[in-house]
Amino acid sequence: MASSDIRQGLQELENSSAPQQDRPAAYRKLLDQILSSATTSPDFSANLEAFINSILGDNLGIVAARPLLGAAVEAIKAIPSLDSKIEAGTAALRSLEPRIVSFEEQDAQLREMLADAYQSQEEYIEAAKVLQGIQLESSQRRVADDHKVDIWMRICRLYLEEDDTTSAESYLNRAKNLRHQITKPELTLAFQLSEARILDARRRFLDASQAYHSFSFSPILDEEERTRALSSAIVCAILAPAGPQRSRALAKLYKDERVPQVPEFGMLEKMFLDRLLSPDEVSRFSENLQPHQLARTADGSTVLAKAVIEHNLLSVSRLYDNIGIDELAVLLGLEADQAEGYAARMLEQGRIAGSIDQIDRIIVFDGLEASAEGGGSRKMVAGKGLRKWDMRVQGVAEELERVASMIQLQYPEFSNPNENMVQ
Repeated sequence: MASSDIRQGLQELENSSAPQQDRPAAYRKLLDQILSSATTSPDFSANLEAFINSILGDNLGIVAARPLLGAAVEAIKAIPSLDSKIEAGTAALRSLEPRIVSFEEQDAQLREMLADAYQSQEEYIEAAKVLQGIQLESSQRRVADDHKVDIWMRICRLYLEEDDTTSAESYLNRAKNLRHQITKPELTLAFQLSEARILDARRRFLDASQAYHSFSFSPILDEEERTRALSSAIVCAILAPAGPQRSRALAKLYKDERVPQVPEFGMLEKMFLDRLLSPDEVSRFSENLQPHQLARTADGSTVLAKAVIEHNLLSVSRLYDNIGIDELAVLLGLEADQAEGYAARMLEQGRIAGSIDQIDRIIVFDGLEASAEGGGSRKMVAGKGLRKWDMRVQGVAEELERVASMIQLQYPEFSNPNENMVQ
């Protein structure tokens, strides 16, 4: 409850017969009195709430009330204690609610101030909810497109702090409609980063890797931020399902001259070169992953474990023409049935080329690149048997021609034996 002297002062102003044009000055004097006791009076928040309720009454017009309300909002912003600021701001919002149409600007200022206070206390959901109440589509005031996107992206980032990707994506989609009207580079960057984080959280790792990689080239970011984005791009590419698309993503990252500087370079290099990964290497890599990147999938394995198994299986297909299912299980560290299941799924999805002989328990690899462009459709390069033999013969012939050319360059006298015979 407000202090007795403030209640008495407000009552006198409300019952005063003074002319309408003199009342704002009297209210301003009373507000100065309230502000002077901000650090000493325990009733400061209650006094401000009573003051706001009074100026929003019928004894002042809207035009006169707006500057006084603006001054009260600035006073709330100046409160040093976060708890007191939240208490006073929440009370002011309650008072404004019945007449919000006439005071949308002041309501927006209060909500942004409250969101700052909640965010400082790491109450991200409360901060997001407060910002959602801002009227951005209104006939009473014009809101610039940049400011709309700024509010939506802030709400999006707040929800991402709590891993609520569904709510975050809904506000990202609102901002997406105005993306081409954005004039501030920092808003564009915020959009790109939020989009990458949502793709990452939804385990669309290939798309997330591409988004992080594009973000890492921004010239207005400092070196540390660019390096962090590059690391995130590598992590997402590593976690993506093994296959031709991921191979292209790994190749693009491996050719980036900055990657030797990041800790994930060793893992990236091994995956790019189709080398088998050991459990120790995987364990060290997992220490820096986010919780959602270590989540378990439907079959009980983690996202990382599944990505590593599929990568090792792809590496095996490059090293062997055929392999027994039991031997493959040993290499992958799985039971035989699990190893066969992984192989069958990757063959079906077109991520490796070959076939499974379940009678002899052997997997035969074509040794040629498979092609899968999503949707479960399967396109395999024709091959096996005769085609593979033809490729090897062609390789030998090309190598023989290369050796002959080198001999001719090194020993030109042997290049035309007929001339030597005539001489």
